[in-house]
Amino acid sequence: MPRLADAALDQLFHAARSHPTYADRPVETAVLEELTRLALLAPSAFNQQPLRVIYVATPEGKARLEPALSRGNHAKTMAAPVTAIVCWDVGFTDHLPHVWPQADVRGYFPDEDARRASARQNALIQAGAMIMAARALGLGTGPMGGFDKAKVQAEFLDGSGWEPAFLLNLGWPEANPATARAPRLEFATAARIV
Repeated sequence: MPRLADAALDQLFHAARSHPTYADRPVETAVLEELTRLALLAPSAFNQQPLRVIYVATPEGKARLEPALSRGNHAKTMAAPVTAIVCWDVGFTDHLPHVWPQADVRGYFPDEDARRASARQNALIQAGAMIMAARALGLGTGPMGGFDKAKVQAEFLDGSGWEPAFLLNLGWPEANPATARAPRLEFATAARIV
């Protein structure tokens, strides 16, 4: 597999930033569908694919989401063309016979705690890929943890078996934020080779 060109690495990593503002342009349904397909290609244990997403893209949807937003995330979330409620599905085992037909592995997840732990871990792996996929499609992203999960659960997810992980604002960026990138850790601090 060849190394990506520097321009691609810049788009995905070096020049990429979390975006607080976006162009006044809708994100088309076809783009959200492609984004979801790309995110679901990310690895997960037994191909369980527990990532679930609710794309809040209408004024009515934003009105339902608004009461759950923290004060610091309110304005940018309400202004973003789309806010994805990124979730994991505790009921992913229902799909295992389809996505992992080689063997019946549902017994590896004998109770809700085991299902929840695996769903969370694997969905977060897929969510990281979702952010990279959004950048690859030209979208700006703004992931956020500042929201009332219980309110989101009650308003959007009740009875679904899905649990919210974080919110992800999406839109077409006009430019990178004017502020400098915050410092990143050095290799020696963040990694070890043994």
